[in-house]
Amino acid sequence: MKNTKKERIDVVLVSRGFAESRTKAQGLLMAGRVLADNAKVDKPGALVQPDVPIEIKGDACEWVGRGAYKLLKALDSFGVAVERRVCLDVGASTGGFTQVLLSRGAGLVYSVDVGYGQLAWQLRNDSRVVVMERTNARDLTPGGFPVTPDLAVMDASFISLRLLLPPVDACLSERGEAVVLVKPQFEIGRDGVGKGGRVRSRDAHIAVLARLMDFASESTSFSPFGLTFSPITGAKGNIEYLLYLKKHERAPSLPSADSVVEEAHAYFSKDRGGDDHE
Repeated sequence: MKNTKKERIDVVLVSRGFAESRTKAQGLLMAGRVLADNAKVDKPGALVQPDVPIEIKGDACEWVGRGAYKLLKALDSFGVAVERRVCLDVGASTGGFTQVLLSRGAGLVYSVDVGYGQLAWQLRNDSRVVVMERTNARDLTPGGFPVTPDLAVMDASFISLRLLLPPVDACLSERGEAVVLVKPQFEIGRDGVGKGGRVRSRDAHIAVLARLMDFASESTSFSPFGLTFSPITGAKGNIEYLLYLKKHERAPSLPSADSVVEEAHAYFSKDRGGDDHE
């Protein structure tokens, strides 16, 4: 008799050898590369028969960090072109964002991180990557870049983006753009962080995003042009967001934090993805 007890698709991918771990399985799903019975499945919590026919689409590209899937969504959602551009990756860590930029044809990437020795070896040895380790992004100045970057991407932890946007703004070209990962737990202050390091409140998320967009508009030359949520959760299972900014341009209206937050919470209430940070 056919087994009628369904299991999570990410668990099935691991048990049947399509992925080494649930984290990698979730990455395949979020990238839209998994077909179950000829139908695309992109939610790790989707329930399927354990013996369902499975196919993995596309190249077997191994990203060096889960953060890659966050930037991939942002670039596609906002229509950001990368080819031949000079880029600045703030909070590079192992290099998930840097790797995505290179895969999209970036001409040069400055990979900045306050830490040391984290950037993946394959990226460290790529001639298109300028490794800037032990560098505090708050101290960045235009003089530190022989070639001026015109696209910044940011994935920073333990610091508010309100402290990082001004120096990044100063270092970008006049028509520069930025894609920043917004982590509510580092924007709201300690009193707003709940048990287990989580910020669960929809209202708190909306307030964080609205405050950050107002700050960008009022205190830098950036304007918000797009907002979406990360397809995978970050540290402690926190929902994160991706904000698209342009310099010296004014959007007709600010992106709606309310609708994006509601969409994010609805998405993750059905499926919590993985809680591991990249």
